Amino acid sequence: MNNQNKKPLYLSHAGPKLLDMPLLNKSSAFSERERIAFNLEGLLPPRYETIEQQRERAYLQYQDCTTPMSKHIFLRDIQDKNETLFYRLLSEHLEEMMPIIYTPTVGEACEKFSDIYRSARGLFISHHQQDRIDAILHNATKRNIKVIVVTDGERILGLGDQGVGGMGIPIGKLSLYTVCGGISPANTLPITLDVGTNNTALLEDPMYMGCRHPRISQSEYDGFIDKFMQAVSRRWPNALIQFEDFAQANATPLLNRYRQHYCCFNDDIQGTAAVAVATMLAACKVKKVSAASQPLVIVGGGSAGCGIAEHWVRCVMAEGVSESQARSNVYVIDRKGLITNKSTNLMAFQQAFAHDLDTFPNWKHAFEPTLIDVINTVKPGILLGVSGCAGLFNKDVVSAMYNAYPQPVILPLSNPSRCVEALPEDILAWTEGNAIVATGSPFDDVRVKGKTMAVSQCNNSYIFPGIGLAVVSCGAARVTDNMLMAASRALAAASPLANTGEGALLPPLQAIKSLSVDIAFAVATQAIDDGVAPIRTPEEIHSCIAQTQWQPNYREYHRVAS
Repeated sequence: MNNQNKKPLYLSHAGPKLLDMPLLNKSSAFSERERIAFNLEGLLPPRYETIEQQRERAYLQYQDCTTPMSKHIFLRDIQDKNETLFYRLLSEHLEEMMPIIYTPTVGEACEKFSDIYRSARGLFISHHQQDRIDAILHNATKRNIKVIVVTDGERILGLGDQGVGGMGIPIGKLSLYTVCGGISPANTLPITLDVGTNNTALLEDPMYMGCRHPRISQSEYDGFIDKFMQAVSRRWPNALIQFEDFAQANATPLLNRYRQHYCCFNDDIQGTAAVAVATMLAACKVKKVSAASQPLVIVGGGSAGCGIAEHWVRCVMAEGVSESQARSNVYVIDRKGLITNKSTNLMAFQQAFAHDLDTFPNWKHAFEPTLIDVINTVKPGILLGVSGCAGLFNKDVVSAMYNAYPQPVILPLSNPSRCVEALPEDILAWTEGNAIVATGSPFDDVRVKGKTMAVSQCNNSYIFPGIGLAVVSCGAARVTDNMLMAASRALAAASPLANTGEGALLPPLQAIKSLSVDIAFAVATQAIDDGVAPIRTPEEIHSCIAQTQWQPNYREYHRVAS
């Protein structure tokens, strides 16, 4: 545990001001000495409580909330008043509360952001403020920022353009950096870049809190993002910057533009790829087959789908397969059909997966073969969906997969749950319980033929907290592809089903904090091997990780003169 959690804290803040600071507020847990020293007497009920007593009361109040959205609002209210209590409550009820603070409920919270808004958190930086970004960054209530999650709100989950409502995603992600990775909330900062919105409903909504104009032009946008990145680098030169929910047209270009110059990564592209590849590697281990032997069909040809494809290609190449062979065994399908050499208007990152139609003369459709065409022809071992199209993996599709392999791997990963390509209970029913299934959103266990089958949530929260913990702990200057692959392999190695033949494909969520430490060690070790972090021994890496991790415990306060 971070020894900083045990040391007394010396503060000059006092009275109502101290109670209004969520990072420092202890509410009823202030001791008698502290209440006297900090002018808190009379401002709190007379009982002195422990954090566990506070947590018990908060959980009872949480249970009185009747809908996921009311629970989300309740938790955010605690976070805005007492962050230590928020993280203690969350850490002790993680499996129950993660769907509330993160997907799927966070999607609805983004849609209703302006309606449910109560208090400010993080920074909002608008395009018209681009010449004042340095000053705005200095307005942040936190000083020692180590992890930033930033969005422009254009592609929130499967919901599209939510404008400033996208702020719900950085807030939720950073909550998981803390509860799963142990990054202190004092070192995290959510940021939303407001460049307008093309969502007509938002522009016409009198409650909408963002800039009321369409999204700015591409040249204006690129210049604004450049200024933002430069300003952040000046303010916090060692901070990890996570790009979140940028639209397809910007996500990959921004990543390619900045990844060699800043410590940054795109969670939708690289985090999704890392957890998806980890899940597929675990499934291959369950099936006792190599990754190279499994043709892969990815439905969803955007930045996330092609990011998964690229990461899978690197994984297969590590087994000794050439790049051309590895790419030839990956089939990416977009809304028009299979991406081929005859597909039009392809983006650069899609072109690497365009198949030559002449290789498959039996395909009936001249330009973009359908999903069924591809499955029946190439007989994939793995089918993965990031399309956002609910019900796309229907009975015909799943049956075709089952005909191709007696144990097909089917991963409908689209979020939120209403966008999932197939329900796990349907997939398992149509395959007589033989499919290996994981989903992007949480689903209940499924009962098939008298057997209960766990449905793992193939969620980025398995990956990014460990990556952040590694970067902060070892001082990595960049996030490399090898570091992401190290994260994938560490997660795959922890698969209960692969290791024991029983249980879920991925570890339970309650194990995610210890798992993040294992992932952080693997990623930090790889960062050193890649030359982007200072050289340390394994013992030093473990020590750095332990020193970095924050625990939701109150510290003793002592008053100093302001």
